[in-house]
Amino acid sequence: MAVEIARWQFTVADYARMREAGILSEDDRVELLDGEVRPLSPIGPFHAAIVNILVMLLTRQLGDRAIVSVQNPIQLNDYSEPQPDVAILQPREDFYAGAHPGPSEILVAIEVADSSLEYDRTEKLPRYAIAGIAEVWIVDVGKRIVEQYNQPRNGRYHQMQLAEHGERITAQTIDQLVLSVDTLFR
Repeated sequence: MAVEIARWQFTVADYARMREAGILSEDDRVELLDGEVRPLSPIGPFHAAIVNILVMLLTRQLGDRAIVSVQNPIQLNDYSEPQPDVAILQPREDFYAGAHPGPSEILVAIEVADSSLEYDRTEKLPRYAIAGIAEVWIVDVGKRIVEQYNQPRNGRYHQMQLAEHGERITAQTIDQLVLSVDTLFR
């Protein structure tokens, strides 16, 4: 006889109350996906360096045309508040002080993946597609490539391109945003 395990699904509001009550702190490496509080992989030096390079390159190219948000929460729905490594957001005068950005405000979500590659592809990517985030990049640190996902429909991305050594990735959601893979993986 199979035993069903009862699970509690936390809402984004529950999750915020857990932070306010001190159950979770800013230093806890967790995110909320489908109502479950999930641990995030530790950030190693190379992962951190790639994030820093991305921030430098994106900030230079985008200027005030977008907000480059680093390892901050985004809200996909009432039960998911992941923390992509970098999110390129539509500019907003309050810099999202009133609420975390939602799917329509996210131009590109970027995950830097070394030990988290499987999790990013199988757990986060489908949820980004379901939420309708127009463009997602997964930076595969091990292979030194960038996977670019576009055209979310029916819970998956219908277009995927790879950019590797000697190639560039061109954003589909932001005019004139081009990133050299070689510059990223100096």
